[in-house]
Amino acid sequence: MDTPLRTVRNNIVQSIRAYTVKELEAAAVQLGHHFLYANLASAQNKQDVLDLIGQQYTLPSTFGKNFDALYDNMTDVVHKSGPQTGFIVVLEHIPTSPKFDKEAREQLLDIFRDVADFWADRKVPFRCFYSFSVARAPKAADLQVATDEPILTDKLVDVSPQALRMSSPFNAGYWLTAA
Repeated sequence: MDTPLRTVRNNIVQSIRAYTVKELEAAAVQLGHHFLYANLASAQNKQDVLDLIGQQYTLPSTFGKNFDALYDNMTDVVHKSGPQTGFIVVLEHIPTSPKFDKEAREQLLDIFRDVADFWADRKVPFRCFYSFSVARAPKAADLQVATDEPILTDKLVDVSPQALRMSSPFNAGYWLTAA
């Protein structure tokens, strides 16, 4: 049987890219790892993001809802609960709104990078996969257009740097920098 995620380093935070959530969940089951999933599509700001992560990861009620508390709950609290086999973590649709800007997104991902380092020091695999949301356009009904067809931009998509670079065959910068 093929080992899932054999080409992905044990302790890493990376874009979800070619994986689906179902594939990652199946890999966690096969590897005997914990699977933590958070869909952040409805979040608009830092507090929303922390609330959703706390709810969907079922963090304890003592979770302080700040980045330091998130780190503590993903490391010390879990470490003190006993031996761990590994983690596959998904942060899907991290918001790209003005209230959760690039700096806030990087802070969030840095927390998960620090968590990955914490578990690496303890020889426990921790893989975190993420995707970003694109700001939603108003629905056709909001624009008072008589159509039931959804607007194409009313979708959440991966806007990782790799996806953006490859989004157009006419992106000369991609072709010139590709090795």
